[in-house]
Amino acid sequence: MVRRRSAEVQLEAREPTLDWQRFAEGFRAIEQNVEKVVQGKQPEIRLALVALHGRGAHPDRGRPGVGKTMLAKAIARSIDCSFRRIQFTPDLLPTDVTGVNVFNQERGDFEFKPGAIFANIVLGDEINRASPKTQSALLECMEERQVTVDTETYQLGTPFMVIATQNPIEHEGTYPLPEAQLDRFMMRIGIGYPRARSRPRSSRRTACVRRFRTSDRSPTPCPCAR
Repeated sequence: MVRRRSAEVQLEAREPTLDWQRFAEGFRAIEQNVEKVVQGKQPEIRLALVALHGRGAHPDRGRPGVGKTMLAKAIARSIDCSFRRIQFTPDLLPTDVTGVNVFNQERGDFEFKPGAIFANIVLGDEINRASPKTQSALLECMEERQVTVDTETYQLGTPFMVIATQNPIEHEGTYPLPEAQLDRFMMRIGIGYPRARSRPRSSRRTACVRRFRTSDRSPTPCPCAR
């Protein structure tokens, strides 16, 4: 009886250990897969994946052309999820983000047309260029993983993460995010220019990003990864 109980205790202790090992192996596989496209940014990649697993969101701050969009695309393809990019402009409306009810003449009723927020990974490019009304359309999405349009609630998919970028160069005509809105983001990641030794490799992998395909279990290596 005592041996049986000790065996059960050992079995229960091993199962969480195996779960953590499988999680660590999967996390590292995704991280290595993203590094094949985004070079010299291992800490930033790891933080972005932590935000993804923690069901959070994060804004990227950095100059244009440092790989913020490439990072979001590489993560989406590495986990085989949908990706959408929203270019925030002053004339962008909240319905362009969340969706809108459109009258269907054939059915004689209103039909919901989902917005760009209905994706697993959403990149909000230059979010500070949009008006505060449009920025607030993301609050419910990031906090409750749902969208409410005309008293109707629509659930978002899983996983779901919002990556917002800000252009720190030009501040004319922009709307800074208030502190209450920044609190909805899990972390803030600053992406700078890559190191000199990783720039040539980054340019080659950027050229073949359209052929970059992965799967959940066995990531396919980048064609130019030699």
